[in-house]
Amino acid sequence: MSHKTDQESNDLQDDAHAASVIPESIADGVDEDVVEPNRRLFTGWQFVLFAALAIAYSSFHLISLNVYPMETWSFRIVHIAGALILGYGLFSGARFADDDHQASGAWIKWLSYALLIPAAYTLAQVFVMYQTLSGGAMRIDPNIENWHYGYPLMATTATAIVLSWFYRQAQHRFNPADLVLMVCALASAGYLLVAYNTNIRMSTGTSFAPAGISWAAIAGSLLILELTRRVAGLALVVISAVFLTYVFAGPYLPGFLGYPGLSLQRFFSQVYTDAGILGPTTAVSSTYIILFIIFAAFLQASKVGDYFVNFAFAAAGRARGGPAKVAIFASGLMGMINGTSAGNVVSTGSLTIPLMKKVGYPSRSAGAIEAAASTGGQIMPPIMGAGAFIMAEVTGIPYTEIALAAVIPAILYFASIYFMVDFEAARKGMRGMRKDEIPLFSKLVKQVYLFAPIIILIVALFMGYSVIRAGTLATASAAVVSWLSPNKMGFRAILKALQIAGTMSIQIIAVCACAGLIVGVISLTGVGARFSSLLLGLAGVSQLLALVFAMLISILLGMGMPTTAAYAVAASVVAPGLINIGIEPLIAHFFVFYFAVVSAITPPVALASYAAAGISGDNPMGTSVASFKIGLAAFIVPFMFFYSPAMLMEGSPMQILRVGLTATLGIVLLSGMVQKWFFGPVNLVQRVVMLVGALFLIYGGIYTDIAGLAIGIVLFMMQRKVNGGGSKTAQAG
Repeated sequence: MSHKTDQESNDLQDDAHAASVIPESIADGVDEDVVEPNRRLFTGWQFVLFAALAIAYSSFHLISLNVYPMETWSFRIVHIAGALILGYGLFSGARFADDDHQASGAWIKWLSYALLIPAAYTLAQVFVMYQTLSGGAMRIDPNIENWHYGYPLMATTATAIVLSWFYRQAQHRFNPADLVLMVCALASAGYLLVAYNTNIRMSTGTSFAPAGISWAAIAGSLLILELTRRVAGLALVVISAVFLTYVFAGPYLPGFLGYPGLSLQRFFSQVYTDAGILGPTTAVSSTYIILFIIFAAFLQASKVGDYFVNFAFAAAGRARGGPAKVAIFASGLMGMINGTSAGNVVSTGSLTIPLMKKVGYPSRSAGAIEAAASTGGQIMPPIMGAGAFIMAEVTGIPYTEIALAAVIPAILYFASIYFMVDFEAARKGMRGMRKDEIPLFSKLVKQVYLFAPIIILIVALFMGYSVIRAGTLATASAAVVSWLSPNKMGFRAILKALQIAGTMSIQIIAVCACAGLIVGVISLTGVGARFSSLLLGLAGVSQLLALVFAMLISILLGMGMPTTAAYAVAASVVAPGLINIGIEPLIAHFFVFYFAVVSAITPPVALASYAAAGISGDNPMGTSVASFKIGLAAFIVPFMFFYSPAMLMEGSPMQILRVGLTATLGIVLLSGMVQKWFFGPVNLVQRVVMLVGALFLIYGGIYTDIAGLAIGIVLFMMQRKVNGGGSKTAQAG
C-alpha cells in the first residue's frame, strides 16, 4: 500500500515539474517571411525604397478594390507592371557572389548602365505618343512605333535579360541590368495603357492593330517569362515556350494538332488582352488572390500563424505520432491561406519535420507527411489556396457553392492522411509528445479569439457579401483582434504587413500572368477545342478511359507549377473536353482542380515533396513516392465525383450524408491497406480485400456501400479474433 502511495507521490511531483517547464509556445518562426535563395536583402536607403514600393503596391490594390476602382484592363496592366518592377528589384537572375562565386567584371556593369539610354528613350516615346493621341490624332505614325519604340524596346529588353543571367554581385547590392528591365516594364505597360484607353483598343487581333501593341506585348511577355523563371523555376517557362512555339509551328503539324496559323503581329496584338494575359488568371490574381495575400500577411504580422501551430500541438501533440498529426492540422490551416504547397512546406515543415523525426518517424515519412498535408491545404475550403476564386471566375458558379462542394472531398483527403499517420504510428509503436513538450491547451483556448478573422471571412461570404468586401473585413479584423493579443499591430506593424504582402504577391502574380499567356495560346489557336474532340473520341470507347487520360494531362500540365497556375492551364485545356462528354461543369472543374493540386506530390516533378526532402535530409525522389502513397486518396476520390455527385453536395441531404460517411469508412480501409495495419497487422490477402472494400465504399452506390460495409465488418471481426480486441493496437499506441 505504501509503495502505491509513493508511486502516486512521484507522479504528482513529475506532473508539477512538467507544468513548470511547459512551453508557452512551440512555434517559433512559422510567421517569419521566407527568404528565397535569389532574393536580395537590401540595407539602408535601398531597403527603405523597396519597402515603400511594396507598401504602395499593396495599398494601391486595397484602394482600387474598395474605394476608387479603375478601368478593368488598365487596372490589370498596372497590377502586372507593378509586380514586374518589384520582382526585378527584389529577385536576382543569377547566383549571388560569395566565397565560391566571384563577382562579375566591371564591363558588364557599364554595359548595363549603357542600356538605360535606349530604355529611357522608349519610355520617353510613350509620353510623346500620349501627347500625340491627346491632341486628336487617330493613330501613331508606324515609323515612330517601329524605329523609335518597338525595335529599341525589344533589343534593350532581350539584351538586359541575357546580361542579368551573368551579372553576379553581393546579395545586398542592386543590379543595373535589372534596373533596365524595370524601365522596360514601365515602357511596355505605358504604351498599352495609352493605346487601350483610346479607340485603338478596338483593333486588337486584326490586321489594323498598330505595331506598337505587338512590340509592347512581346516585350511584356518576355519580362513575364523571365520573372517567372526567377520566382517559380523553369517548369512553367518551358511549358509556355512549348505553347508559344505551337502558335507558329501549328500549320506544319499533322492530324488534330494542325491549324491555319497566326502571324506574329496578329497573335501578340491580341494575347496581351483579356483573351490571354489580361484574362481570367490575371483577373483573379489582381482581385481575390492579392486581397488574400494581404489577409495572410496581416495574419502573419499578428503572429496568428504561430497560434495556429501552437493550437494544433496542444490539441493533437500527445496522440501517438503526435507531431505528424499536428502537421496535418497546422499545414491544412496555413496552406488554405498560403496558396502554394511548397511555400507551406517551408513555413510549417521547418518545425514539424524535425519533431516527427524526434518521435520515431524516418526522414522519408516525416517529409512525405508534411508534403501531403501542405498540398491538402490547397483543397481545403473556404479559401482553397485561391483556387476556389479562379474556379468561380472561370465557371461562373457562385463561390459559396464551390466552397460547400469542397467540404466532403477535403474531409476525405485529410482523413486519409490522418489514418495513414495513425496506422503507421501504431505499427511502429511510436509515442506522442510528452506533456512538458507542448503548450497547455487550457491557456491556448483563452486566445481562441485569434480564429475570429477566419470565422468573420466565412460568415461574411455566406451572408452574401462579395469576396472583396469579405476579404477586406477579415483583413481589418486581423488587425483589430491583434490588439487583444500580446502581438498588437500598430501603424508600423500594419506597414510591415503591407510590405510582406507586396513581396509575397510577386510569385503568384508572375505565375498567373504566365499562365494567362498559355491560356491565350489555347483560346487563340483553338487547341483546346481539338483536345476536347480527342476526349470525345475516347469517351466513345470508354468514359473511364477519357477520365484517366484527362487525369494524366492535368497532372502533366501541373508538374512544377504552383496550384493557381496549374489549375488555370488545366481548366483551359482539359475541363472543356470533360464538359463536352457530358460531365457537369462543377464536377469537371473539381476533377481537373484536384489533379492539378496533387501534381505537387506526384513523381517525378513533385515541388512540395522536394521542398520537404530539403528539410528532412532524405532523397527527393523517395520522398515524392512516399508522399504519393500518403495522398493516394486524392487520386481515387476525383473519379468518384463522376460516379457519385453527392460527394460534391449534389443530391438529397440523406444521400449526401450516406455518401460522406461510407466514403470516410472507405478511406480508413484504404489507409489500412497502404500501411499494412487495421486493428493489428494485416497480411497480403487481407490487404487485397481491404482495397476492394475501400473502393466499394468510396464509389458511393447503395449496393457497393452495403458490400463494402460487409467487408469492413468481416475484417474487423477477423482482426478482433487474431489481435484480442485490439489490445496490441492499444499497446502500440
